[in-house]
Amino acid sequence: MAKFEVKLPKMGESVAEATITTWLKEVGDTIEMDEAIVEIATDKVDSEVPSEVEGTLVEILFEKDAVVEVGQTIAIIETEGGEVVASTPAPKTEEAPKEVAEVEKTVEAAIETTSQPIAKTSDSGKFFSPLVRNIAQTEGVSMQELESIAGSGKDGRVTKNDILEYVENRSAAPKAAPAPKAAPAKTEKKEVAKATPISVNGEDEIIEMSRMGKLVSKHMVDSVQTSAHVQSFIEIDVTNIVKWRSKVKDAFFKREGEKLTFTPILMQAVASTIKKFPLINISVQGDSIIKKKNINLGMAAALPDGNLIVPVIKNADQLNLVGMTKQVNDLANRARANQLKPDEIQGGTYTVTNVGSFGSVMGTPIINQPQVAILALGAIRKVPAVIETPEGDFIGIRQKMFVSHSYDHRVVNGALGGMFIKTLKETLEAWDVNQDF
Repeated sequence: MAKFEVKLPKMGESVAEATITTWLKEVGDTIEMDEAIVEIATDKVDSEVPSEVEGTLVEILFEKDAVVEVGQTIAIIETEGGEVVASTPAPKTEEAPKEVAEVEKTVEAAIETTSQPIAKTSDSGKFFSPLVRNIAQTEGVSMQELESIAGSGKDGRVTKNDILEYVENRSAAPKAAPAPKAAPAKTEKKEVAKATPISVNGEDEIIEMSRMGKLVSKHMVDSVQTSAHVQSFIEIDVTNIVKWRSKVKDAFFKREGEKLTFTPILMQAVASTIKKFPLINISVQGDSIIKKKNINLGMAAALPDGNLIVPVIKNADQLNLVGMTKQVNDLANRARANQLKPDEIQGGTYTVTNVGSFGSVMGTPIINQPQVAILALGAIRKVPAVIETPEGDFIGIRQKMFVSHSYDHRVVNGALGGMFIKTLKETLEAWDVNQDF
């Protein structure tokens, strides 16, 4: 018999750790090759870890809700055969001082803490991982102190070792002599706002928010508190697009094996419009504007539980309609099946959400931070419209839709926000019904 170490796999360059959410197998269970044994979660996406071998699960090293670093062994599977099955060992690090090791054990064991929560992203745009925030919260490290730590990770990111070293040095620093006590000054009593209690009777049902629901809720509140939201609306005549799609969709499916929906057509037009207005493709960091080189379109997708997730189409402006259709369909299908990888929901520079899929005519979406704008696509409807011709005006039936543009008024003024959707309108209304795909 041999033992195989199941390690937390690498989930992308920017993902350093994950949280164990559910063990799908128990000690003593038989494991098949490629069978999922545990569910894990990063900041935004849940995924499963499959087994690389067949055998019996003999040991689970981390309990539910534990935060585990990439490369750490999380379970042991006993396999057939006389040789030891060795997995790739995690990179060794220098032995930490005894005090640091004790701090690390305390952090990993801590589940609840009474200190103030640490935000995922600071005001200056610095990102802090769940593990770093957990350590900071447990050790009482403030956001201001976190900001002052020089990170050794990628792009100056604060790692676990950075904050543990900071905690150790802070503990070893001599304490300042206490200041002499001043005479107590009279202060006005400030009333602390208390949450209004909600009355619950026997007929009401209490539903615990899902982990994803809590993350989305916090993300939305943080966005509204960060950005000055302003909306612009415009109506677009998409009659030519509707006719063209109806004419080519069967041939498209026969040749490409993909269903042609309106979404990739609209996404391609959005990407080309962003290229004309690069100052929509930005983010804000303190008093600086970061102009993004790549156009990475986020595509809001509904999950079966009602929550939303935003997979990202990287370099969307470089895709033709066939490539865009394949990307849109693939990401949408894997989002619904909960099979997205962490890197596939990161790095977005602009987001599009299709509120029309729920029958809504228009919406006022909340900006997906740290982006500065988001576009909502309304439902396509047959409406009576005035049609201008050289012979005069007449009333006809047209296919129209509203698009709603929410943008951050701190850095995007009304002229830019309005011109962006005006240009998008002109692009879509000039669609050639005789073009190929």
